[in-house]
Amino acid sequence: MNTKNIIITITSVVVALFIIKILNIGYPLHVSVSNTSTELAVVGEGRVDVIPDVAYVDVGVTVNNVATVEEVRKKIDKINTDLVAAVKKLGISSKEIKTTNYSVYPSYSYENGTSRIVGYEGNATVTIKTKKIEEISLVIEAATKAGANQINNTRFVVDNPAKYREEARGAAIKNAKEQAKKLAGSLGIRLGRVINIVESLSGESSPAAPMYQKFEGGGGGSGPSLEAGAEVITSTVTLYFEKR
Repeated sequence: MNTKNIIITITSVVVALFIIKILNIGYPLHVSVSNTSTELAVVGEGRVDVIPDVAYVDVGVTVNNVATVEEVRKKIDKINTDLVAAVKKLGISSKEIKTTNYSVYPSYSYENGTSRIVGYEGNATVTIKTKKIEEISLVIEAATKAGANQINNTRFVVDNPAKYREEARGAAIKNAKEQAKKLAGSLGIRLGRVINIVESLSGESSPAAPMYQKFEGGGGGSGPSLEAGAEVITSTVTLYFEKR
């Protein structure tokens, strides 16, 4: 190659690299080629319905139209202390009771384009956990009798979903193998060993039925009627079989 051709080649390479950089053109850093004709991929799904074994509820108190910050704080603290004490009488330990909100703020009156403080408001929220989900209605009843005027976000969950995910994965693998056997019979092919498996992560478990909270009036010490429902834990796997 003479000098002229070398210069032309170098110039072309430089121009090409310049265009790639300016236009931000991507190019493959790794290329893999697989012979899919020797494989059969089959998707299987598995699910497990699980009854929740832990309940949470957010209970709280809101105080309005109070003259001073100190008075708001005293009222909230009094109700909050009574609330915690009432819940502990049900056998719930301190580590399962957590204050998740405590706020005090002014309330304003607006007249003629100006504002002025006319009082103070405040609220506090306590999150309570219990492993006796059948007693969550008693927790709510005790909290309201102690002065709580807010009941929010009652929820039922599976405390340790990992073991149920393993069960769902096993069901998904079984389902994939069954589907592969049927498919192989329909296509007239023979399957060899499983050479790869890929599981699709589905994130957290989802409710199979609404976790509906039905509040029954009339008192009587029975508390609200709460339905825990169930949670569905799922797994989706893809099995890759050798084709013989």
